[in-house]
Parts: sequence; structure tokens; C-alpha cells
Amino acid sequence: MSENHHKVVIIGSGPAGLTAAIYTARANLSPVIYEGMQPGGQLTITTEVENYPGFENGIQGPELMDVMRKQACRFGAKCEFKEISEVDFSQRPFKLKAEDKEITADSVIISTGASARLLGIESEKNYMGYGVSACATCDGFFYKGLKVIVVGGGDTAMEEANYLTNFASEVILVHRREGFRASQIMLERAEKNPKIKFMLNRTIKEVTGEINAMGHKKVTGAILENTQDGSTEEVKVDGIFVAIGHKPNTKIFADKLEMDETGYLKVVPGSTKTNIEGVFAAGDVADKTYRQAVTAAGTGCMAALDAQRWLEEKELA
Repeated sequence: MSENHHKVVIIGSGPAGLTAAIYTARANLSPVIYEGMQPGGQLTITTEVENYPGFENGIQGPELMDVMRKQACRFGAKCEFKEISEVDFSQRPFKLKAEDKEITADSVIISTGASARLLGIESEKNYMGYGVSACATCDGFFYKGLKVIVVGGGDTAMEEANYLTNFASEVILVHRREGFRASQIMLERAEKNPKIKFMLNRTIKEVTGEINAMGHKKVTGAILENTQDGSTEEVKVDGIFVAIGHKPNTKIFADKLEMDETGYLKVVPGSTKTNIEGVFAAGDVADKTYRQAVTAAGTGCMAALDAQRWLEEKELA
């Protein structure tokens, strides 16, 4: 087998990709993981992970990804810190371009994930993981008795605001307009919740924060700008949750694989099979509902087993 040809190529290196690598490596399929622009995926910008099974006292996001990567490599997986820029699934073996190198693969597991849509301001980037979050389910627990902002006007924002009232003393929902994209039932649920306060026609101009006595950064509030008259005001809060949606990282698969209207890859129900035989999708790239590290890892396992069985059927394993 040429050094540019592989039985399994895994695109993406979050929990889905690395779990797929562990399973395919243990099946002696010698997988190669192309880690892409963000090795380790979204967990590399997450500080404390407390809800991943097996870590009683929690673990840092980057550390969890490092442990998973080492585990995959121990079984023979190979990591390439390159990005796949082009794919051709029109014939087998599949052709892929990794920067300056052309490779071929008998099977491909796509685990490129999704990226949270962010506000795009410098202070947001500065405090990401230190009070700014894009996942209430991941980080809400840390805000017991504290005051937080949720930014957004869709179902995700309403759901996250309601969820956060299980922990926070007050949730301020900040939205740039008067009207909402959220469904009526989700909006009414948020409006009836006594812990949720609405601040409409406002955007976050800046996230404010400080370095505490321990030398750690932390959010102290936000400067809001009124979209109607341009006036600003500062609101003191302990955390800011950005809930303006996610965008699956599927640009290079446009016109190559079936997707839904928002760009998530479609899979055969109960499997990770895409519409192209031998191409599988795992993790957030095909999951708009759960988007958790543990569910991504679960589908990474499924993709590995689906790929292994497919290769065996084609007598390529």
C-alpha cells in the first residue's frame, strides 16, 4: 500500500474523530487523522469539562483531547496536523487534498464538527472560556446563584435561558431587535419564567472583565449598545452565553454530500452512513440537536464500526 493511500482517513480531531481513530486503530485499519485548523475541536477552547464520564473531578478541555489523541496513537493511529482542502467522492478510492499533498482513501470518516456563531468582537475572544461560553449545558453549572446574559433571539437562546435559570439567580436575554425568530411556545416559556429579564434592541459592544487575586481572567459585565439611538450602558454580570446558533463545518462537502438546509450532513437513521457508500459522518457535523462531547464520541464509535464493516464487505479491510 502506497504511503499516500489509506484504508481510513478521518477528517477532524474532536471527540468524534479521535474516538473513531481509537476504534479503527484497534481494528488494525491504520487510520490517519487530519486534525485541521483546530486540533481537538471545540473542547480546546473549553476550560473545565465536568460532564464527561470517567473524570470524577472534571478535566480541562485541551487535556481531555490530548489524552484521547495519545490513546488513539497508542493503537497505531497517525495524526497529521494539516487541513483537508478538497475531496472527490465521485470514484473509489476517494481522492483528498491535504494542503500540498494528494492522498487516496478506501473510506472516509467526516468529523469536522460545527462552530458556534459568535459576536465577533475582540473582548469576546479574550474571555472565551473565562466567563464567555457558547454552551449552557456545558457551563451552566458554574453559575450557581450568579447573574448571566444570554445573547440571541431564536429557540436556542430561549432554551439556554430557561436552562440557565436552574443555576443562575437572574438571566438577562439580550436581543438586537424587538421581534424574535423563536417559536411562540419557546418564547412564551421564557416570558413566563420569573428569573428571565429581557433587554431588547441591544447588542453587546464589549465584554468587560478583570484579573482576580489568583491571576485568572473573569467576566464582570458587558457594555450594551442600543440599536435604535446608539446609547450605551454597562450591565454587571458574571457570565455571558452566546446563543446565536451553530454553523457546521461542511463547506468543502458542498455538492459532494447530502446536507439539510442549514448545512448539517444527512446520515441514514440509526447509522453514520452518508449518501456516498464508504463515507461516514460523526459528531456535531451531523448533529444539530445534542452537540455534546459524549454524544460526539458515541457517534465516532458508530462511524468506526460502520466503516470497519463496510471495508470488510468490500474485502478492503
